[in-house]
Amino acid sequence: MIKLGVNSVLFKDFDVETAVKHIALCGYDGVELSAIQGMCEHLVLDAWQGQAEELKRLAKEYGVSYLSMEVASLDEARLTKAFEAAQAIGIPVVNVGPGGKSNDEADLMQSIATLSRLSDLAASYGVTLCVKAHVGNAIYNTPTTLRAMEAIDSAGFGIDMDPSHVYRAGENPEEALPQVLSRVKHVHIRDCKGRSAGPGAIGQQACGRGDIDLAAYCKVLADGNYEGPVCLEVIGAAGHSLAEVSIVAAESYGYLNGCLKALGARPSQDDALQRQNG
Repeated sequence: MIKLGVNSVLFKDFDVETAVKHIALCGYDGVELSAIQGMCEHLVLDAWQGQAEELKRLAKEYGVSYLSMEVASLDEARLTKAFEAAQAIGIPVVNVGPGGKSNDEADLMQSIATLSRLSDLAASYGVTLCVKAHVGNAIYNTPTTLRAMEAIDSAGFGIDMDPSHVYRAGENPEEALPQVLSRVKHVHIRDCKGRSAGPGAIGQQACGRGDIDLAAYCKVLADGNYEGPVCLEVIGAAGHSLAEVSIVAAESYGYLNGCLKALGARPSQDDALQRQNG
């Protein structure tokens, strides 16, 4: 079954316990810990050892798991700390961006070489390093994603398929997803209005409010027997109240859970009751 989570960057103005608590209250299975330097560091990689036990306590108290971590950076020293933290805390996936510039062959080759080396490093810690096509970066659409997939055979490598970036690159995500699904180990998900460079205000990023056919995207995931995490990633949440960001999370959960439940990719209410009753 697909597990649903939220990247804690949505709760960037609040501490990590507030983020974990409210993500759990919205119904999610888990959390993607943001470790993005300069944006949101709910997991501080330079001091992760001092956080590890507290993070484990929070997961147990609120009944969630840590589905992934987002680092964004390709800096090897920083990612080494991320892999160490992931191994110790029990986080299976570390997500990064590809870096480089779009339509620059040298940048694309450099990005692929870097990702290949870092994926082998991730594998040595029992972790999967996932990269997503990112607007403006060297890997930014399906053809460049396929180039990376063909070149990188590391067991520690996976694709983080984010429909909003693919949509803003001019593709329809539900048509792009089958081409890369065999290597998809993580999904960042959000909606957006139009195909502009940015995803828009946080309300427009709530799943179901924008122009992306996320229902069709969910169907491809279900039909392809995808069983990895699907984590809501909403950026630009600074200055919003706890109620505002929680509404975006809760509304997105209702949309995604409803779509996936109808497709048999999430437990039905009867399944949940059966598990509770043993």
